[in-house]
Amino acid sequence: MDLATLTARLDDRLDTDAYADVDASANGLQVGPGDLQHTPRDDSPGIERAAFAVDAAAATIEAAAEAGADLLVTHHGLVWGGLDRVTGRAYEAVSALVDHDIALYVSHLPLDGHDSLGNAAGLADHLGLERQAAFGELGPVTIGRRGRAPEPYAVDDVRSRLADLDTDGREPQVLDFGPAEIRDVAVVTGSGVDWLGEAADAGVDALVTGEGKQQVYHEAREAGIHVFLGGHYATETFGVERLADLVGDWGVETTVLSHPTGL
Repeated sequence: MDLATLTARLDDRLDTDAYADVDASANGLQVGPGDLQHTPRDDSPGIERAAFAVDAAAATIEAAAEAGADLLVTHHGLVWGGLDRVTGRAYEAVSALVDHDIALYVSHLPLDGHDSLGNAAGLADHLGLERQAAFGELGPVTIGRRGRAPEPYAVDDVRSRLADLDTDGREPQVLDFGPAEIRDVAVVTGSGVDWLGEAADAGVDALVTGEGKQQVYHEAREAGIHVFLGGHYATETFGVERLADLVGDWGVETTVLSHPTGL
């Protein structure tokens, strides 16, 4: 499959354009020959193998090169809030991609909020949540999911499911301020504690996210809600794994690169 067709298909499936006004990430093709996102050309490079990773970094770029990838697809890319200068770490990353002839495609918030491919949907499935619905409003879009446990969970039930993730030895943290029985759960992966107020207003028993902030302790305690912190990286592996399966179904050879940060 050629690069232009592949990136256009990904943009369409992920509804990338809907997040353009709310996401600091430059989603879509970040590094590649020409403006190929929506303009197929006869000279658009062919993609035989694609690598998938949470982060675009020196380690994952080198791993993609070792895997013989023509394309690296990541959740966290290189361009945030515009690109003024290509120096330092950005220069090294772009140079490595160009030297290895690897294009870079990025999906940040679109890959958090997608109702089936997204990180939040994947984590909600991992937690066994049923009757899932959109959660985590951000302007006109949502970036999370909420659902109901098939039977009441105890705090240790949720904690143990989070411990099964690729945490690189990091134990999930729990702010245990909610009810003894956990039935309704909201999920916003990565850095999602800013949606604690929405979770409390929705009447859920717990918010599951990746990492926390100092003030969330008091906010959760006063709201009477559990907060589970499973790790930023660990809660955001689902999206790239599901994209790898999707692209594999399109006939491209795929590989998923694991590089946990422990954070």
